[in-house]
Amino acid sequence: MAHPTQLGFQDAASPLMEELLHFHDHALMIVILISTMVLYIIVAMVTAKFTDKLVLDSQEIEIIWTVLPAIILILIAFPSLRILYLMDEINDPHLTIKAIGHQWYWSYEYTDYEDLGFDSYMIPTQDLTPGQFRLLEADHRMVTPVESPIRVLISAEDVLHSWAIPALGVKVDAVPGRLNQTTFIISRPGVFFGQCSEICGANHSFMPIVVEAVPLQHFENWSSLMIEEA
Repeated sequence: MAHPTQLGFQDAASPLMEELLHFHDHALMIVILISTMVLYIIVAMVTAKFTDKLVLDSQEIEIIWTVLPAIILILIAFPSLRILYLMDEINDPHLTIKAIGHQWYWSYEYTDYEDLGFDSYMIPTQDLTPGQFRLLEADHRMVTPVESPIRVLISAEDVLHSWAIPALGVKVDAVPGRLNQTTFIISRPGVFFGQCSEICGANHSFMPIVVEAVPLQHFENWSSLMIEEA
């Protein structure tokens, strides 16, 4: 999860987020090179005391500064389009979960099971135990198995919400009357935090999302226990 004074992204917990981090570094390096070159040209033009008619009017330079930006845009666009299609790729998910946004909590339904669903509310500050995070902890976590393709169907009951987990590279709008979907594979066990990312009313800041990734055997034990309690 994020920490104070953090400048970069959170550590990636899914292959998709790793791809996004690599693309960010790739694009940032191109921006740094362009900025450095432009700064050098500005300084050189301001400080130089000579002029050259070949620089002021040159077909070769005009061709270069037309073709070079096009090449740079291609180098940015191709990786971007590749990741864009990867984000929409859904191949035989092992588990499907429906996440429904309400004012101001989330409800989860495990559609592959007959009676497995629950509401997830933020734990009030006064009820937190040592080690829990204020405004981020929920009374029921969305538990998923690691290294399994998970499909999440996202909708809302009242107003617009947004289901977002930065460490997984996931952010999908929850729209009333519409069912959006996303997919991810969590590559390591852990607890991953997110929040509603669409202003949805007075308590918008108080509907956290908590995803707990566990080994498959632990997930099966948890699901059996939840069904028995229901």
